[in-house]
Amino acid sequence: MKASKHALNWTTLLIAIPVGCAASLVTLAFRGVIELINHLLFARSGEITESLHLWPWIFWPLLVGAGGVLAGYFLRYAVAIEQQQTVKTDYLEVINARLDAVPTRTSLFRALSSIASIGSGASIGKEGPMVQLSALCGSAIGRLLPASLNLKNSDVVAMAAAAGLASVYHAPLASAIFVAEIAFGISALQRLIPLIIAAATAVMTMWTLGFRSALYPLADANFAMDLSSLLMTVVIGLCAGLAGWIVIKCIARSKVLFSRVASLPLRLGAGGFAVGLLALISTDILGNGYEVIVKVMAGHYLLPGLLLLLVLKTLATSLSVGSNAVGGLFTPSLLIGALLGVIIATVGAALHLPLGNVLLYAAIGMAAVLAAVSQAPLMAMLMVLEMTLNSSLLFPLMIATVLASMVVYRLQSASTYPVVSHHFSRSEAKYDFDNMRIAELIIAGAALQPEESVGQALAVSSLKRERYVYVINAAGAFLGVVSIHEISRRVLAQEITLDSPVQCVMDQDFPVVYQNQSMREGWEAFAAVTLERLPVLNNPQERRFLGALTKTSLIQKAQEFL
Repeated sequence: MKASKHALNWTTLLIAIPVGCAASLVTLAFRGVIELINHLLFARSGEITESLHLWPWIFWPLLVGAGGVLAGYFLRYAVAIEQQQTVKTDYLEVINARLDAVPTRTSLFRALSSIASIGSGASIGKEGPMVQLSALCGSAIGRLLPASLNLKNSDVVAMAAAAGLASVYHAPLASAIFVAEIAFGISALQRLIPLIIAAATAVMTMWTLGFRSALYPLADANFAMDLSSLLMTVVIGLCAGLAGWIVIKCIARSKVLFSRVASLPLRLGAGGFAVGLLALISTDILGNGYEVIVKVMAGHYLLPGLLLLLVLKTLATSLSVGSNAVGGLFTPSLLIGALLGVIIATVGAALHLPLGNVLLYAAIGMAAVLAAVSQAPLMAMLMVLEMTLNSSLLFPLMIATVLASMVVYRLQSASTYPVVSHHFSRSEAKYDFDNMRIAELIIAGAALQPEESVGQALAVSSLKRERYVYVINAAGAFLGVVSIHEISRRVLAQEITLDSPVQCVMDQDFPVVYQNQSMREGWEAFAAVTLERLPVLNNPQERRFLGALTKTSLIQKAQEFL
């Protein structure tokens, strides 16, 4: 099992659950305070637009104005603290790594200011302070987590911010995308806009031409999110991840076997012949599987038939793709997922679990296997949601696709799309760069004692091909450097001889780095100078010389993710 090197890990997912619960409770508490104020001012709960009518109209400006004055006092306290500490309260500063944690006092004062404004009827929304308080709660949770989890506080704050926004609008997907797009600044999401326009135009064209109905007939069914259904969704997600891993492995093995056939026509012919043999058992394995999915959702198959078809379709798809047949994996993955989902749900129903319509789990399996095979859970979730036009499936699709993707990733299986694997590799390289220490890239550096001669310095420089030779004392402490160019200049000027000690030309004010500094700090150190190497010391107190850090090694490390 490989170590986690970015946000996609089980620890992050498990932490996200309590963070989401805490954020929702924070938003509920904020709503409760607003309702309490309404009850105190107007002796009733409800919207301010209606409650204000209980007071004579002449008091309306006074009430709203008084609330504004109180809000101003709270805000003044917050601003004074921010100016004194030269920090910003906004949770986005934490997500963007400009702050270590969300400031507590200023967040609370700003929340009180917002409560005063909203409670008195100011024309502002509640979502700002709700998300800020959720982020504050997330930041507190993040600071309590043990360092061994290796989870940044900014990641926990981002989870809490998305959860807080989702609690306000009941829109989890939009909230997550908002944090990714606005807070993380993902440029790929900005490039998504023209893609959405093009895709929407294509669908509108299809609708105009009469192709308007849902691709799969599940629009009228309703998914009941209860404990049994949730448990079944989790099981399907995990099993779909395993099924996707098996599909990827079978395809890889099939490609190895078919690669022994040099002729492409013979290779594809052999693959087609093998699929044809499987079709003798059931012709439903042929084609992309769209019609079979419709039949599965209509309940045309019994459990033994579903099991047989699942095995045959997996083999047929592996043979076709492995023989280099040109085509997509989407619909075959959808069929495998539909079969898997209905099979597991049927078994669950046989065990007397109250699952409702077991055919609905076909859609959950479809999205989960597609997410596992493609390693694109967001795409898989949205695609099945749009193909079924069933909004009740949103939550189970979110759960199943994420779990399936995680299972495949943790099983070290590559995506069927090489570019996805490339993205993961870049992410892991970026993680390495952000978390490595300079000590891991130290190389040996030439060093002399201060009483040794400049002639020895020239000899060492010629042997090591270095412009600078480091000077250390008997205890190994760094004293400075001698420049070969400076030695040459002063020898030619007859200011020193080759027997002069190096301490007479030593530069004591030379930039250094320390072994426990990060790669980014090393990068910043090189950006400030025009040197190829910098001496590495153990710490600022002892200043014991350990070796050198080269600019080339840093560039090579950064090249892995740039």
